[in-house]
Amino acid sequence: MADFILALDQGTTSSRAIVFDRSGAIRAQAQKEFPQLYPQPGWVEHDPDTIWASQSGVVAEAIAAAKIASSEIAAVGITNQRETTVLWNRRTRRAIHNAIVWQDRRTASFIDKLRADGLTELFRARTGLVLDAYFSASKLAWLLDNVPGARQQAEAGELAFGTIDSWLAYKLTHGEIHVTDVSNASRTMLFNIHRGDWDDDILELLNIPRSLLPKVCSSSEVYGQVTQGVMRGGALIAGIAGDQQAATFGQTCFGSGQGKNTYGTGCFLVMNTGATPIGSRNQLLTTIAWGLGQELTYALEGSIFIAGAVVQWLRDELGLIRRAEEVEVLASSVPDNGGVYLVPAFAGLGAPHWDPYARGTIVGLTRGSGAGHIARAALEGVAFQVAEVVEAMERDAGFALTELRVDGGASRNDLLMQLQADLLGVPVVRPKVTETTALGAAYLAGLAVGFWGSLDELAAQWQEDRRFEPTTSLALRQAQLARWRQAVERARGWEN
Repeated sequence: MADFILALDQGTTSSRAIVFDRSGAIRAQAQKEFPQLYPQPGWVEHDPDTIWASQSGVVAEAIAAAKIASSEIAAVGITNQRETTVLWNRRTRRAIHNAIVWQDRRTASFIDKLRADGLTELFRARTGLVLDAYFSASKLAWLLDNVPGARQQAEAGELAFGTIDSWLAYKLTHGEIHVTDVSNASRTMLFNIHRGDWDDDILELLNIPRSLLPKVCSSSEVYGQVTQGVMRGGALIAGIAGDQQAATFGQTCFGSGQGKNTYGTGCFLVMNTGATPIGSRNQLLTTIAWGLGQELTYALEGSIFIAGAVVQWLRDELGLIRRAEEVEVLASSVPDNGGVYLVPAFAGLGAPHWDPYARGTIVGLTRGSGAGHIARAALEGVAFQVAEVVEAMERDAGFALTELRVDGGASRNDLLMQLQADLLGVPVVRPKVTETTALGAAYLAGLAVGFWGSLDELAAQWQEDRRFEPTTSLALRQAQLARWRQAVERARGWEN
């Protein structure tokens, strides 16, 4: 009897594998961080072979820790850092360049030219996205134009493009399948979210051969069989979704108007809008949440580039803490931020500002400012960014948020969750299983093979762990947000 689902959660800073049982509980998990590469200021890369090796390694560790045989795994689900772009040789199955990570800003000037050419509305109308270097399209164009021989090989049909889900599926099946799902495709800025297909006009505009692109599938179906690694010879790959869409699915936000916020490397607020895409008037993204069969579910999303990564910065670059978990104690050592505000615009600002030229800024420092104030300001900087996105989303949706479901690694930080509730003025609710990104991938895979029978069955499994109620007054909240906006203005346009 196959009583387990395996989720591969390939994130921006680490690769994870989690074994789930039929109740949606974690049986075992393994995680491994991998290096971040910064070849130039504003550039961020990953070694695709390192990603593959780390992901393969944690799969073996998780299965061993679960004390099960690979034959006991009913299906495999993949969830991934989105927009990160890989270009590889079909024959050798090797990448021809490092992956360009979603945080990378090298194509900002290319995007500026598209904007100057009056193409903003075309991209928004077709893809639901704002013109920004965040998405895959300009990264792929850069690889074709800057890697020696890439364009010639692409035009000869020798290369394949994919986001990380496509790369892993290709490697897991020894090159047998070159696929992506609708949620990941909708983040490339090459996909028409209304027609559900690659957009030929955009491909021609960016000079990207269609032959490079993967087949676009639903988010829950059997794509192929694993032939590499510890699971070779049986496991079916049956679920794929970008990390934020997977987390929304894992939070069982199946109804229109339901939403969640994930606190990972970045921060991503997603609201299910049902079968109808809603165009944003407030610089949010209209995206595909998932596809089940022939039915597409859409969402509004606010993307924040730096969230948990600011804690890594405090640890790795400033040395204020030795482990990420220590930030809560350090930030709690002071009663407030002491007038210090930290805008973590290390990779520009995402929603609702979309300023690729913003840079990280600390303001309000005095001789009395200490490590505790900086740590608290860092956590508050995450919460302030989320509050701005919530305001924009409420304006687009036409109704106010009543509670915020949260997940991701930083959602385990009780201080951050309380700060978030205080800034939003509504309860912040953390589920018992906070690994909802992986859980969503598992749910999608399990549905495809009949491991779970329905969305109602999945919704019944969701359980609350803790509810953080707001404790501050409206006047204080508004004063804090006003001060934050002043700090943001000082960060904007720094590199322009």
